[in-house]
Parts: sequence; C-alpha cells; structure tokens
Amino acid sequence: MKKKILIASFDMEVGGVERSLISLLENFDYEQYDIDLMLYRHQGDFMSLVPNSPNLLPELPLYSTFRKSIGEVIKEGYYMMGISRILAKVNTSLYQKINNLEEPGYYQMQAMWKYSLPILPRLNKEYDIAISYLWPHYFVADKVKAKKKIAWIHTDYSVVETDKKQDLKIWKKFDHIVAVSEACKSSFLKRYCELEHKTKVIENITSPVFIRKMSNENVDNIMQRDKRFKILTIARLSHAKGIDNAVKALKILIERGYKDVVWYIVGYGGDECQIKELITKYNLKDHFILLGKKINPYPYLKVCDLYVQPSRYEGKAVTVTEAKILGRPILITNYSTAHSQIEKGFDGDICDLSIDGIVAGIEHLYDSKDVRERFKENLRNLDFSSKVELINLYELLKLT
Repeated sequence: MKKKILIASFDMEVGGVERSLISLLENFDYEQYDIDLMLYRHQGDFMSLVPNSPNLLPELPLYSTFRKSIGEVIKEGYYMMGISRILAKVNTSLYQKINNLEEPGYYQMQAMWKYSLPILPRLNKEYDIAISYLWPHYFVADKVKAKKKIAWIHTDYSVVETDKKQDLKIWKKFDHIVAVSEACKSSFLKRYCELEHKTKVIENITSPVFIRKMSNENVDNIMQRDKRFKILTIARLSHAKGIDNAVKALKILIERGYKDVVWYIVGYGGDECQIKELITKYNLKDHFILLGKKINPYPYLKVCDLYVQPSRYEGKAVTVTEAKILGRPILITNYSTAHSQIEKGFDGDICDLSIDGIVAGIEHLYDSKDVRERFKENLRNLDFSSKVELINLYELLKLT
C-alpha cells in the first residue's frame, strides 16, 4: 500500500525555496507515495509550474491571510486573525526595542503563528508522513495528524533572531529535521544542540535538464543585447540578500574606472524603494538595473559574465547551484555557509562579507579572464544530478 504523505508550504511566489519544492515534487516516486500538497495560499507565479501528480488541497481561508496586510485581513472579516496579527506586531516592536534588533522579520513571523494558532483549523485527514517544507513549522507540528513528521531547514540559524524557547517547543514535535547543507545543519545545531540526534542533511533537489532547457527559452532579454561586462544577482530585495551593499560596491567600481560594468538584479521584495533610492543617489540608473520578478530567470543567468551573491546570510542559495549548472563564473560573499557551496578557486570565488570585499572580488574576476574560464571549465566536469539526494530522501521516508 502506498504511504500517504503531506507536504506543506506557504505559496508559490518566485523564490529559491519554491523552486526547490517544485524540483522535489517533479522527482517524487508517485508509484510508491500518495502526495497531498498543502499551500497556505494558492498564489504566486510558480503555481503554473506545480506538477499535476501531487493532489493540491483546497485553500483554507484563514491560512491564506499570513502574507496579507492587517488591513486586508480585517477588511475580509477575519477579525480574530487581525487581532492576533496586531498582538504579534506590538510584541515584535517591543522585543526589537529592548534587544536592539536590526532585522526582526523572523521573530515577527514566529509571533504571528503563535498568536494565531488557537483559531487556525486542523486537517481532518491522517498521514503516514507530514513534511513541513518552510519555517515556521507550526501548521504541521500542531494542526496535522501524522505517524511521523519531518521539518526542512533552508536558512542559517546563526544569524536569525527568534524566540529560542518557543522554537524549541515546535522542533521537538518533529521526528526528523532536514537541513539543505552541512553548513546549514552545523549552524542549526550550534543553537539547538539537543536536536542533533534527529537532524540530517539532504541537499536541494535540482533538475539540470530542466534548467538548461529553460535557459534556451526565447525571451526579450535586455542582457543579451548589452555588450558591457554583465553581473547578475537573482534574489529577493531584502536585507538578507545584501542588494544595498551591491549598489554601494558598484558605485566604488564605477569611480575606479570600471565604467563598462553593469549589474542586473532579477527579483522583487520589500526593500525595492530603498534600493531605488540608492540607485538614484549614486547616479547608477544606467549601471544598476532592476529587472523585477521573472518566472524564468535562466535565460538571463545564461548570458551573464559573472554571477554574484552578495548575501549577508544564506542556508544554501539555490541560485548559486543554478549558476553552476549553467557554467557561470561565480562570486559569493563569505556568509557562514558559503564554503558548502563554492570550493574557493575551483568552481568560483568567495570574497569578504563587506562592500570592500565585494569590490575586490569583482575587480579580481573582471581583470582575470583566465580565472573565469578555469571556473567554467571545472564546472563543465561536475555532476549536478540529484541521485544521491533522492536516495537519501527515500531512505528517510522508509524510516518513518
């Protein structure tokens, strides 16, 4: 008899976690498993890429409110949810002031779920295995009945601020915790050492054939027509991704005479206004170009001269793996999990996590065409298939 599995996540907006989820769903063995997919909100440009094989459960209205504003939630008549969101916001503001937090987003998300939990409905169906694919994991922990529960980790826990005591209560409700890299696992266990016995690594499932096929899609590609030295970053416009530092680094490069350098950004996010203000302030409108959200970023990735990930922190950046699959020279900042993604000097370079570090890293690779070509040659000889990850996944599912 097939095992019944639930996989839960937020929505299918454009992002690395969502792309990895699609790859996971595409590669599942549906002859062995019946998969239900629970998305809290049936929204996002990647909805059309969700394969037909999993059964997409109906949207539950209360869960769809998490990515909406408090005003929208109250206007739609979900008054108790609105109150819980206000409580979470007030709690986060106080916590941020007391602890002088720079980035309270993770704490606020955690508080939203904590205060909303009593009024959220349960799923009636019982599963053999329930997988929570994206933090915070309250839904699978408290609202799903399953013989075994698995939670995924996609971020670097050494740099995010949460209520550790509250988080630990949720983690303890899972039988297994899956980190997407060894470095991601290590940073998690530094904070939650008591969970080592249930934590293991399964890297993101990727599909090189799909990525290469999509990179050949015919799009109106401004980058293809640009003859300058093209840097590309694919990321949310957020503090974590360091796009503000990228703008400041490019300003320095232009001042140093690298006037044929252009930096393109594929992505969207809450820091867009701030980024645009920086671009205007430094007079970089012709050199730092926001391309916005792209369902298919691969034609842009295929033609860049250098892929740069200027992040402040990452779990394991899906976009870096995708750049490797397409054979692009890569520069990433030295966030704590960087060495799990790049072998410095072999398939890319790692620079200091600072504006000056980004500048120095780009200067070096701009001036060293032979190094860029060596990276490309080395990448051609690497195997990016996910056979090992799939074996590890199925072995984990057998344990449940």
